Amino acid sequence: MSAASPNSLFGMGNPLLDICAVVDKDFLDKYTLKPNDQILAEDKHKALFDELVKKFKVEYHAGGATQNSIKIAQWMIQEPHNVGTYMGCIGKDNFGEILKEKAKEANIDAHYYEQDEEPTGTCAACITGNDRSLVANLAAANCYKKDKHLDLEENWKLVEKAEVYYIAGFFLTVSLESILKVAKHASENNKLFCLNLSAPFISQFFKDNLMQVMPYVDVLFGNETEAAAFAKEQDFETKDIKEIAKKAQALPKANTNRGRIVVLTQGKDETVMALSDKVDTFPVLKIDPKDIVDTNGAGDAFVGGFLSELVQEKPLEQCVKAAHYAANVIIRQAGCTFPEKPDFN
Repeated sequence: MSAASPNSLFGMGNPLLDICAVVDKDFLDKYTLKPNDQILAEDKHKALFDELVKKFKVEYHAGGATQNSIKIAQWMIQEPHNVGTYMGCIGKDNFGEILKEKAKEANIDAHYYEQDEEPTGTCAACITGNDRSLVANLAAANCYKKDKHLDLEENWKLVEKAEVYYIAGFFLTVSLESILKVAKHASENNKLFCLNLSAPFISQFFKDNLMQVMPYVDVLFGNETEAAAFAKEQDFETKDIKEIAKKAQALPKANTNRGRIVVLTQGKDETVMALSDKVDTFPVLKIDPKDIVDTNGAGDAFVGGFLSELVQEKPLEQCVKAAHYAANVIIRQAGCTFPEKPDFN
């Protein structure tokens, strides 16, 4: 039994159904996709979803970055169930029902805002080799409303119950006011608020939203490409990942009782963690490239593993260890899926 109690970990984000397929370079070129990227669908991508399903062998997985991380954290913790609470917006449709079903199977306490103006969001995961190009069609996920859902007494009670909060940067495009309400609650009550840089486009095109939330961020996650984009937008004038981590760590912070922690991953290279006075590095677990099935979900799994220990108040080294373990397991599976039980201690 873990030290975590039900609803002690809270996540809010874009619930998406992942449509995963191994594709070819022609398909990427046709829709001008980079092999390893994540973008929001534009008009030119409308036909992509249908073509993916018609032309390739697809698998459907419940996705959305934050939801993936909350599920992985719950999987690492195992008991009790419902340690993770999750909120986001879905449609009243078949895909929405699948997401509800999958959340239940993963033993997380999902409270979706359901509306019928937009269908449940989807994300095309176009896999080539060890790369994955993600194209998200937010649809319903984009319709999350603070006043219609987060502010409701029974939902806000769940926010108040939590000790650790995690929101992927992707949600900055949807509901800044919801994020700020949660982030300020965490800050005012000396709880932990965690955010992910999520994708280069967030730092580039949603910079103002990101920087409104940054003073409340206790733990900031990102990978090397996201960190580089963030550094460029913030005029850090360095490409050195340790320096970037240090500078992000030192950005202004509302709750001065806690120093910010910045955790940056670099694929197979070491993970960098900046604390108030030092930068530590942690080597990732070795894996034979032929054992890698799909890197989609590795970043989400890393965060999930980290959160699973953080919510149990374990030391940061242990959080990183769990993060590396979870990512290592996930990349051996298709999509953000996992075996029945973890083998982590």
